[in-house]
Amino acid sequence: MTDYTDLLPVAHQAIDLARKTMRTMQPGVLTAKGDREMASEVDYAIEDQVRTFLAQHTPEIGFLREEHGLSGMTDGLVWALDPVDGTVNFVHGSPLCAVSLGLITENCSVLGVIDLPFLGNRYSAAEGSGAHADGRPISVSTTRQISDAVVVLGDYAVGQGAAEKNWARFAVTQQLAANVQRLRMHGSAAIDLAWLATGQVDAVVMLANKPWDTAAGVVIAREAGALTTDRDGSPHSFESSATIAANPSLLSALLDLVGGGHR
Repeated sequence: MTDYTDLLPVAHQAIDLARKTMRTMQPGVLTAKGDREMASEVDYAIEDQVRTFLAQHTPEIGFLREEHGLSGMTDGLVWALDPVDGTVNFVHGSPLCAVSLGLITENCSVLGVIDLPFLGNRYSAAEGSGAHADGRPISVSTTRQISDAVVVLGDYAVGQGAAEKNWARFAVTQQLAANVQRLRMHGSAAIDLAWLATGQVDAVVMLANKPWDTAAGVVIAREAGALTTDRDGSPHSFESSATIAANPSLLSALLDLVGGGHR
């Protein structure tokens, strides 16, 4: 197994820059990205800042950013950045937003750092080295029954085809609401997966999978003991159509409910 821990300090430094920008810069002009989708000036400022920093310190690694796609030469490694995960929350003054930086190789994430600038928390992991929150080791919850589980849902779809996509989401929501202790929707994939890793929630159901959204969170959750899969139970990768994650005791029951919601 390759040791990626030597890249963690670089990732933390990049996130330090992004955190400062998010805390000190106003959202500014909003750029429409489609039906109910937007990017703020802060999204673009952080992308440019982090890309420049990483190009200087890891020029051999490619860079995938939400707003501008893939750039740079790669040796099989790619940084994946979500500069403001939860832009709608950020624009509305909610603290539930994050900066998320993951490292991908062979279609899977192997390193991740997530910072919550307005809550003061940072989460990190490198493959094979465990997961940490604010420098302390973390692990998933020990909840054993799905009826005792707090389950987080990813956002409902917007944009082209949203109505059709949301039929599946509504059906899954109905299945989960009838069987779990509580459902939550935070509006940030990075927060969902980070809080799974700390045991603050027991499971995550996202019927979507974008590398910049999930690259950091998946490896952090996995290193904290979570199982991460596609909707059919196959191992999660960046070709997966969904991101399903839970502590090992809950995954089978969760997949049954998610599958039972299929239309």
